[in-house]
Amino acid sequence: MRSVVARMLCSSAVLLSVVITGAQERPATPAQADPRIGLKPGLHDAGTAARGLELVASLPKPAGFDKLDGGLDFANSDLAFQGNHVFMGNFAGFNSYDIENTRKPRLVTSVACPGGQGDLSVFGNLLFMSVEQTRGRVDCGLQGVNDPVSKERFRGVRIFDITDISKPRQVAAVQTCRGSHTHTLVTARTDKAHVYVYGSGTGGVRAGEELEGCTGGDPKDDQNTALFSIDVIKVPLANPEQAAIVNRPRIFADTTTGAIAGLWTGGDHGPGTQRTSTTNQCHDITVYSEVGLAAGACSGNGILMDISDPVNPRRLDHVSDKNFAYWHSAAFNNDGTKVIFTDEWGGGTRPRCRETDLPTWGANAIFDIVDKKMKFGGYYKLPVAQTETENCVAHNGSLIPVPGRDIKVQGWYQGGVSMFDFTDSANPIEIAFFDRGPIDEKQLITGGFWSAYWYNGHIYGAEIARGIDIFRLTPTEHLTQNEIDAAVQVRMTEFNTQAQPRLTWPANFITARAYVDQLARSKALSAERLAALRAGIDRADRQGASRADLDAANNLATQLERDAATGKGTDAERMKSLAATIKGRLARLR
Repeated sequence: MRSVVARMLCSSAVLLSVVITGAQERPATPAQADPRIGLKPGLHDAGTAARGLELVASLPKPAGFDKLDGGLDFANSDLAFQGNHVFMGNFAGFNSYDIENTRKPRLVTSVACPGGQGDLSVFGNLLFMSVEQTRGRVDCGLQGVNDPVSKERFRGVRIFDITDISKPRQVAAVQTCRGSHTHTLVTARTDKAHVYVYGSGTGGVRAGEELEGCTGGDPKDDQNTALFSIDVIKVPLANPEQAAIVNRPRIFADTTTGAIAGLWTGGDHGPGTQRTSTTNQCHDITVYSEVGLAAGACSGNGILMDISDPVNPRRLDHVSDKNFAYWHSAAFNNDGTKVIFTDEWGGGTRPRCRETDLPTWGANAIFDIVDKKMKFGGYYKLPVAQTETENCVAHNGSLIPVPGRDIKVQGWYQGGVSMFDFTDSANPIEIAFFDRGPIDEKQLITGGFWSAYWYNGHIYGAEIARGIDIFRLTPTEHLTQNEIDAAVQVRMTEFNTQAQPRLTWPANFITARAYVDQLARSKALSAERLAALRAGIDRADRQGASRADLDAANNLATQLERDAATGKGTDAERMKSLAATIKGRLARLR
C-alpha cells in the first residue's frame, strides 16, 4: 500500500519510455448474474459470495492488533510462509500462525513492534521486516518518537531470529534513508553464505543529522541524493547482526547521459490520461532468480532488470502506461515469458472499482517478455463494480500452480479475491472469486484483502481489518478437479512472493490428466482422441498394469509428440508436456 500523503518529487529528466496506448472496455457483467452485487455490510458478519473458492477457515485479528480506527496503524499487511507456519505483517508488528491443520489455524505468537508497513520475508531462521513510518523505534517500543531528529528512531529493515518461532528475537536493524516500504530477498547461486535484500523506500528522506549521508536534494544539484535508487543490503547468514547496505544502484538512470533521474518525470500523458507519479523509487521488486530477472514496479515505470549480479542489478527495459497512476507490484509467469504489473491508483484507501471507474485504471497490465524486452499484451481489472464505501484497486497476489496455464490469484482490498487466467495475455479472464460486503454501509473504513497467496494447496488471504482467511479451490467450468489435484502436488518449504520460485510438477498421471482436460477445453483434440487418451492413462495407472497397457500409453504419447511438432501455440506446448509427462511416468513403471 502506498501512503496517500507521500510527496512525489518532479524532475526535469528526459522521458525515455514506451507509452502503452491500448484500450480495453469494461467486461459486460450483468448485475443480476453476479452474486457480489448488494452484499450485506458488516465487520465480522458481512455477506459473502464465492465461485470456485471455498472459505475453510477464518481467524480474527488477535488482541492488541484489532483496533478498528479506519486508518492503517493496526492494519494487516503482507504474508510469508515457512513449513507449517504463516507470518502476517501488521503496521503495529507481526503475528505467526500454525497452519498444519488448515481448517483450524492457531495463533503462535504476536510481536508488538510498530513502524509500518510491516511487510515480511523468511529465510531459514531469519525473518525480515520492513519499517518506514517515523514512529518506528530501534527497540520496538510502543511510545513512538516525537523528536524530529532522534537516534532512537528506526526506519529500514529489521532482522529477527526465529529459531524459536514462539520467541522471535531482533538481531539486526539496518537503517536506511527513506525507510523500507517493502523489501525483496535475493539469493545468488555462487554465494551461499549470504542473502541479499532489495529495500524499497517510498517515504521522505530523513535528515542527515539523524542518519549520516542522507539527503533528499534535486539530482541535478545533488548526485548523492537518496532519491532515485534502491538499497542493496548484504546479510551474512552466520552473522546477521553484520548486515549492511553495500550498494544504492541508480537503476533509473538515463543510459545515454548518465543522469540519475532518467525515467518518467511525473504528470499526465496528455488530455484524458492518468497522472503518473515520478519515477524516483520502487514500490515493489519481484525477483525470479532462476531466470536471472527482476521486475520493478517503480512509481512511474515498470522496469525489467538483470540480477545475475545481485549487488549490481542492471536495467534491461522500461515501460510507461498512460492509464497507470502508480506502478505498485509485479509478478512473472512460471516460464519467465510474461510479467504482470499492478496500478495502485488512489493508494489503496479509495474506492477505485466503481461502475464509473475506467477498467484500465487501477488495473493489471500484462506484458510478454521477448528478447528481454517487454511487449504490452492486455489489461485485467476486477470485472464487477464495487461501492463508494469499499476501497478497491489492484493489489498483491501470486501464481496458482496449474500446469499448462498462467493463473494468478490476487487481493483487491474490499473488492475481495479474484483469480484469473492470463495464458492469453490479450484476453485474461476471471475464473474464481470470493467477496464480502463492505465493512460499513455509510462510510469507507479501510479494509479488505491486502494480499492473496497460494501456498501448499490453499490460498491465504491477509484481510486488513478482519484477520486471516484460508481458502481451497473447487472445480468449475473454468478449472477441473484434475487441474486442482495437479496444483496441490506443488509443495514448498518457504515462500516469499517477491522472491518467485520456479514451479515444477512430477511426471505422473495426476499431472497428465490436467493437461488432457486443458486439451479438451480448447478442443485441440477430437472427442475420440481424448477418450483414447483418458482410457489409456487409466489402464496404465491401475495397479498391476500389463506391459501391453504401458506400451499402448507410450504409443499415445508418441502420437502427441508428432502432433506437437506440427502444431504451434499453447496447445502444442501442452501436447509436448503431456507426452513428456506420460513417458516420464512410464519410465518409472517399467
